[in-house]
Amino acid sequence: MTQSVDGSGTAPAPLLVVMGVSGSGKSTIGAALAQRLGVPFADADDFHPPANIAKMTAGEALDDDDRFPWLEAIGEWLAEHDERGGVISCSALKRKYRTQLVGHAPRARFVHLDGSREVIARRQASRPGHFMPPALLASQFATLEPLGPDEPGLVIDVDQSVDAVVQEYVDRAGSAR
Repeated sequence: MTQSVDGSGTAPAPLLVVMGVSGSGKSTIGAALAQRLGVPFADADDFHPPANIAKMTAGEALDDDDRFPWLEAIGEWLAEHDERGGVISCSALKRKYRTQLVGHAPRARFVHLDGSREVIARRQASRPGHFMPPALLASQFATLEPLGPDEPGLVIDVDQSVDAVVQEYVDRAGSAR
């Protein structure tokens, strides 16, 4: 399936990883982007094995060994959606995680949802019952390696409405062609 960001049919459908720390709005914005772009959406939280969820619920940060099979499953989803496009929300906090994902789907691009600790903490506090407790926010920021200039993607400030974030992506992705 081909479509451009504006739906005109001139480019392959986007294959996006909406990334950022917990509470940045990855799932909400990812779903809104997918709807706007007319492609499937998946939430990487749904790919975590029960042991990972139990560990995070207990307030323990995941390590690279915990994340490897989870990232492999996400990479496989991206590869399966390469032709028709898709959007998946995934923290992808480290460059090596993003490299692992792009190894499965070389045309995948990242949308890094960036925000201050204060903005993210406020958002996280409004999510009672989520398995990622607010206490792990500091470890998320400590782990985060922002997109490098050589990595495929863009950074968008999340201190704006969902519609504004989606429109900023559409405007910036369209101008990058």
